[in-house]
Amino acid sequence: MAATSTGRAPSSGSATAVPGTYWAWLGGTTLSLIGVQAMAFAMAWVAAGEGGGFAALVLTAVNLPRALLLLVGGAVADRLGAWTVMVVSDAAMVVVTVALAAAVWSAADPWLPLLLAALAIGVVDAFYLPSTGSMPRRLVPPAGLARAMSARQLAGQLALFVGPAAGSLLLAALGLAAVALANASSFALMLAVLVVLRAAMDGRPSGSPEPPTGQPPSQPLWRAAVDGLRIAASHAVLRPALLLVGVAAGFLLPVSSLLVPLLGRERTWSSPATGAIVAALALGTATVAILVLVRGALPDPGRASGAALLVAAVGVVTLAAAGSLPVSVVAGMVIGVGSGGFATHIGPMILAVAPDTHVSRVQSVLVLVQSLPLLLTVNVLGSLAEVVPVAALLYGCAGVLAVAAVTALTSPSLRGCRC
Repeated sequence: MAATSTGRAPSSGSATAVPGTYWAWLGGTTLSLIGVQAMAFAMAWVAAGEGGGFAALVLTAVNLPRALLLLVGGAVADRLGAWTVMVVSDAAMVVVTVALAAAVWSAADPWLPLLLAALAIGVVDAFYLPSTGSMPRRLVPPAGLARAMSARQLAGQLALFVGPAAGSLLLAALGLAAVALANASSFALMLAVLVVLRAAMDGRPSGSPEPPTGQPPSQPLWRAAVDGLRIAASHAVLRPALLLVGVAAGFLLPVSSLLVPLLGRERTWSSPATGAIVAALALGTATVAILVLVRGALPDPGRASGAALLVAAVGVVTLAAAGSLPVSVVAGMVIGVGSGGFATHIGPMILAVAPDTHVSRVQSVLVLVQSLPLLLTVNVLGSLAEVVPVAALLYGCAGVLAVAAVTALTSPSLRGCRC
C-alpha cells in the first residue's frame, strides 16, 4: 500500500531530505532517552533485588496507567497539539524524577518510592508517547520518513546502549538518587530544546509541527479517543501489523526489561556485567538502524518484519542456553539485530499508512498494543521466575515469537504492503 493512501500528496525528489528541525528535535530526544534508559535499568535492578514479584509489580505500575490513558493521550495530542503535550509532559517528568531522588535518598525501604514513581511515569507516558511518536510524520516529508524513522530508531538504540551501562555505573557508585537526578537533568534539557524549537517555528513557513487534523472541535474527547481504535481495527494493514507488534511486545520486550536482570541475579553477575547484555542488544539494533539509514528499508516491510522477529527468537534461545557471560552478550546482540530489523520496518509501515486525521491516535493504539500484553506477561513471567529457572522462561518467549514470525511471513496483508 502506498503512502499516498493516507491522503498525502506524492512528494517530489526534493522532499526526500530530512529537515534540520527534525535533527534538532532528535538530538534533544536522544539525550533525554539516555537518561530514561539509565533510570529504567537502575529501577529494574533495585526492584529485582527485592524479588521477581516486586520487579514485575514495578513494571506493572508503569504499564497499567499508561494502558488506561493512552487513547485519551492520543486524542489530546491530535486536538491540542503534540508539541504542547510534549512540553507539559517533560516538565512533569522533571518534577517526578527530582521527587524520586529526594525520596530514595532518605528512605530505607525503596518499595513505596519506586511504585509511586512508576505510576507517575506511566501517567505521563500515556500522553507523551503518542505525541513524540507522531513527530517524524509531522516534521518530515513523506519521502524522507523511512530514513527519519531509522534515525529515530538509531537514537533509541544508542540510548539503550549507553543508558543501562551509565545507569549501572552511577547506581553502583552513588545510588538510585543520583541516577534519578541525572534523568531529571535530561528531561530539563529536552524541555529547553522543545521551547526553543517551538519559538523558532512560530512563523511556520513551509511545514508546521501541528498540521490541521480535520477533526471537529465539538467531537467529545472520549469519542475521538475511541475512534483511533476503530481505524486500527478496520484497516487492512494496521490490524495485522498492530497484532504482530502486540505479540512482540509481550514476549520480546520483557527479555531485556525483566528477564535479563533476573538472569543476572540468578547467575550472580554484577550490575555492570548484566548491563553489558542489554548494551549488546542495543548495539545489534543500532547496527541495523544504521544500515537502514544509509541504504534504506527493504521494499517488503511486512515480510522483513516477520523474518527479523524470527532472528530475535533465535537470539532468545541462545541467551537461554548460554553458559557464560560472553556467549550471553553475543546472544544479546543477535536479539538486537532481530529487534532492530523488526522495529525499522514495522514502525514506518504503521506510521505511513495512518490517516492524516489520526496520526497521534494511531500512535496511541500502537503503544497500547505494546502495553496491554506487558501487563500480563511481566506479571506471569515475574511470578514464574520465583519457582522456575529464568532460562525456561526465555525458551517459552522464543517459541511464541517464532510462531508469530512464521504467521507474519505468510500473511497476505503484510506481504502485500508497499509503503
